[in-house]
Amino acid sequence: MIVILNKDIKGTGKAGEVVKVSDGYARNMLIPKGWATEATEGNVRSLEKQKAVAAEKKAQEKAAAQAHAEKIKTLSVTIKTKAGDGGKIFGSITSKDIAEALQQQHKITVDKKKIQLANPVKMTGEMDVAIKLYPEVSTTLKVIIVAI
Repeated sequence: MIVILNKDIKGTGKAGEVVKVSDGYARNMLIPKGWATEATEGNVRSLEKQKAVAAEKKAQEKAAAQAHAEKIKTLSVTIKTKAGDGGKIFGSITSKDIAEALQQQHKITVDKKKIQLANPVKMTGEMDVAIKLYPEVSTTLKVIIVAI
């Protein structure tokens, strides 16, 4: 029997795939539990439409992320903090601090998890910070840390 999988099933396939399985496995396990539906002509067409809509939505999200990345690339963020001799900061600047400063200064919201810092910043000065907005879409933001 040919079925369309509704969820990932180990050893059988991934969600959205059309696979051939034994009749008993389909009738007794997959279809009653809602893990698969029979691959009729209408169901296959419906699956193809869903995949097309999902691909279009993904393309729109990627385009929006690229536009967002171009805008962020031109910006810089200044963070003022207490520092001691030699520019050593009391505490550290984290990705959360950078995200908050970007929101306050430029009204752009970026999730702190998307800001990629290898280690928290502990010195004053300028640096470029990588931001991964979407798979395959990354940009850099200039961060200036100034001592008060």
